[in-house]
Amino acid sequence: MTTPQLLAFAIILLMMVAFVWGKWRYDLVAAGALLAAVAAGIVAPEDAFSGLSDDIVVIVGSALVVSAAVARSGIMEVAVRRFAPGISKPRAQLILLVVVVTILSAFIKNIGALAIMIPIAFQMARKSGVSPSLFLMPMSFGSLLGGLMTQIGTSPNIIVSRVREELIGVPFTMFDFTPVGAALALGGVVFLGLCYKLLPARSRENASMETALEIKNYTTEVHVPAGSISVGRTIAEVQRLGGGQAMVLGVVGVNGKRRLPLPDALVREGDLLLLEGEPEALDKIVAQGKLAFSERRDAAIASEDTGVVEAIVGEHSSLIGRSAKELTFFDMTGLNLLAVSRRDKRFTERLAEIKFRNGDVIVLQGNLKELPDQLRQWDCLPLVERNLKLGSVRIGLVPLFILALAMVSTALGLVPVPLAFFAAAVLMVLSRTVPLREVYSHLDAPILIMLAALIPVSDSLRTTGATDLIAHWLSETASVLPPYGALALIMVAAMAVTPFLNNAATVLVMAPIAATFATGLGYQPEAFLMAVAIGAGSDFLTPIGHQCNTLVMGPGGYRFGDYWRLGLPLSILVVVIAVPMLMLVWPT
Repeated sequence: MTTPQLLAFAIILLMMVAFVWGKWRYDLVAAGALLAAVAAGIVAPEDAFSGLSDDIVVIVGSALVVSAAVARSGIMEVAVRRFAPGISKPRAQLILLVVVVTILSAFIKNIGALAIMIPIAFQMARKSGVSPSLFLMPMSFGSLLGGLMTQIGTSPNIIVSRVREELIGVPFTMFDFTPVGAALALGGVVFLGLCYKLLPARSRENASMETALEIKNYTTEVHVPAGSISVGRTIAEVQRLGGGQAMVLGVVGVNGKRRLPLPDALVREGDLLLLEGEPEALDKIVAQGKLAFSERRDAAIASEDTGVVEAIVGEHSSLIGRSAKELTFFDMTGLNLLAVSRRDKRFTERLAEIKFRNGDVIVLQGNLKELPDQLRQWDCLPLVERNLKLGSVRIGLVPLFILALAMVSTALGLVPVPLAFFAAAVLMVLSRTVPLREVYSHLDAPILIMLAALIPVSDSLRTTGATDLIAHWLSETASVLPPYGALALIMVAAMAVTPFLNNAATVLVMAPIAATFATGLGYQPEAFLMAVAIGAGSDFLTPIGHQCNTLVMGPGGYRFGDYWRLGLPLSILVVVIAVPMLMLVWPT
């Protein structure tokens, strides 16, 4: 073993120890490993930042924007309410999510399937009152298992198909992978449904501030326009759109007369509904019930600079003791007053008639460039931005159409995956599905920096010849093992190497080796090629071996060491199921 090879192994080993230890954040650990690799001479200075342009970084960054756009559209909220209205138990929700993402991943790119389902996972987590981390990692693992079922499900399957064609002139077909892959997917889904509690409950690092500022009793007023689907529905049906987190406090008819908001009372065209509840619940009622905020000035707010801000009415504010109506609030500023919150107070008056008090929280919609000056004039203190969707414009099916177009283009081989997802992210912004000012808030910088730093460090295994050394050790060890032992060794080795080479590179390195010693030992190569593909596509131990695992790390608030808790027993299960299935389907 040469000195560069020793250094490459040592730096990667120390990096993994630091990741698992968790004392320093993962992006800092990765950056330190990169600097150490450059200082040791195993990464050339000119290659130090090559990871910034790597396909994986582009795919993960674009997928984060695409997933945020799908979530913002509200279409997933409708899907959950329509197709899974009665599923509220966390285990049932998890099984449903994992099954759906697993099946989708067999026929479309697994990261695309995961991007579609992440917003639904957040909706279900809110519905059952659990952390989204309970669902996201199992969904990522399900997407990896689903990709094993068909030739197009994951990159390793495509590559081993090409290797087989080079060896014997016949590639694997679309469903040659299905018998073994389906058995693995079934076993994996059962395992994840039974053992998901191995995961610790996590939350996003930036969620603590939002929790500290959580305000639940917002009061708002909405108008029932002509053509609204809420017309003719009962008050109880409208309230159900908010998932039990909002209620109708009052109803004002077209004639100005108030009606009691009895559960069986019917909503009429032109009614004004006084609502109270959590921001997300109010947003659902307005978006899904096709309602409109009263006195809303869409012409004044149709701008990329338009946003929603929360502010506290200060002790010396000129708003105190006066209502929006008295202040001619809308005419003076062009702003929309969307909601008001007061601790331990339930309002019964209309929104414009509420007299402001010291400490009230108001939700305003308007030009973000002008709002700070206006709030200072009124002696109001802006709260930390919490990205409220209340009052935002929804563009229904547009994000799903864009995502579907990207996935179809990749499935047909028309466009490479990185370009397709990057184009999808750009189209999301151009269609205003994601406001331009929010795009970079959805890019999880620590995750992307970690990936960009790790790519040249991991590649040092190849450039120093360490991968050739690993291949030699494998060949020598496998030659003295029985067929099932050799298959298991190849599969485990592929699982172990994938985090450092990525799954495609692992197959390119190990598939020829596996085929060569299989032939040398008198075995048919198909089972060994399949073993390489399964091992390379089953990275359940780290967040860095596959972009699906990386994609859920930030939203789930996971730590580097969380993955092996659920991933190690699942990896063992994959080997236990796959080896006998390979020998049965592809006799050696």
